[in-house]
Amino acid sequence: MGIVKIDDDLHEDIRRASTVMCRSINAQAAFWIKIGMLAEANPTLSFNEIVRRQLAAAQTNIADVAAA
Repeated sequence: MGIVKIDDDLHEDIRRASTVMCRSINAQAAFWIKIGMLAEANPTLSFNEIVRRQLAAAQTNIADVAAA
């Protein structure tokens, strides 16, 4: 594991988003990094499609999660 230096304003954005999304600051940053990497690798996919494919790869049915 390493240290990533980021701008103070970006850190504040991550902190605020992590509160809303109920994630740690590190988990929020990791989520954004992963989604960004997937978006660059798949530029024709929407955010929702990227998330839908990740849930399918994890064998998670979003309908089951939403119904809970």
